[in-house]
Amino acid sequence: MTLNVGVVGASGFAGGETVRILSQHPKVNLNYITSRRLVGKYFHSIYPNLRNLVDYQFEEYKVETAQEKCDVIFLATPHGVSQDMVSSLLEVGLKVIDLSADFRLKNPIIYKKYYKKEHSHPELFSDAVYGLPELHRDQIKDAYLVAVAGCHASSAIYGLFPLIREGVIERSNIIIDSKTGSSGSGASVNESTHHPIRANSIRPYKMTGHRHTAEIEQELNLQISDTKIKEPEVKVGFSAHAVNLVRGILSTSHAFIAEDVEVSNKMLFKTYRKAFRGEPFLRLINQNTGVFRLPDPKIIAGTNYCDVGFELDHHLNRIVVLCTLDNLIKGTAGNAIQSMNIMSRFPENMGLEFSGYFPS
Repeated sequence: MTLNVGVVGASGFAGGETVRILSQHPKVNLNYITSRRLVGKYFHSIYPNLRNLVDYQFEEYKVETAQEKCDVIFLATPHGVSQDMVSSLLEVGLKVIDLSADFRLKNPIIYKKYYKKEHSHPELFSDAVYGLPELHRDQIKDAYLVAVAGCHASSAIYGLFPLIREGVIERSNIIIDSKTGSSGSGASVNESTHHPIRANSIRPYKMTGHRHTAEIEQELNLQISDTKIKEPEVKVGFSAHAVNLVRGILSTSHAFIAEDVEVSNKMLFKTYRKAFRGEPFLRLINQNTGVFRLPDPKIIAGTNYCDVGFELDHHLNRIVVLCTLDNLIKGTAGNAIQSMNIMSRFPENMGLEFSGYFPS
């Protein structure tokens, strides 16, 4: 079986990375890529790393063309755009994988709080499956609308969900400090992403109220096994910094050990190994020797892997959790294609098992 696939908004960083990976997928026929401003131009004119490897040309976006050419559509459009496109694509029988934030949240009130606008199609919230394959594999399998998780949110959730699931940490007092490279800002240029401004800097840019806070709380609350709990219990404080990288996120989470829970390094190893068992792209990194003893963005750049590690701090009764991933791959395009594999009954790791480069 070969799947006919299209990428809408293929000129941006997330769309471009989706095209790059799909173009090498053994079960995919990528025959439709769109861009509003680059119609008729070749993909390699924007992404010269694929010169002589792909010969796609950008086309104009039309629902009729998507219906004719595709089984699955990836939407790599800016936030706020896809919500007005999804319903028409679903109506003509296409499956949709949305890389934007438009359908990640389940509550329209919370959506408005964080995105400062009313959602145009909240009736689709209940149909959309949150695109974090390791947590929603069974739902993704039969989904026709997948909302790929945010990159910051992914890096926090992957590190914390095993501890929440097993009741190891306090739920209402989690602090997350996240550092991200410049590609997380997208392909459009503004003053804050201009190289002379961003280079050689560690710039705090969203200390409170970051949009991904809502995703993190939503998904971690789903990991609580106590069904008697009525109100959401997980609350996180999330802060973001822009650092002098192109790719990669490193989230450092400070979680405090729950009352009456005995925690040791051995117990934490068992907790993470249990949660990560059988997961092709989640790796527990906690070494006693070597230079890279804990997760580091340098190691996972260009891959679909997510590395998680921890340190136990008895002095303050806390666990320091570190999680790193490539924001454009495991944080966006990689999880999108991993979801496509699940939806299509392909091997989940198909087209995604590639290493990064070292040194980079």
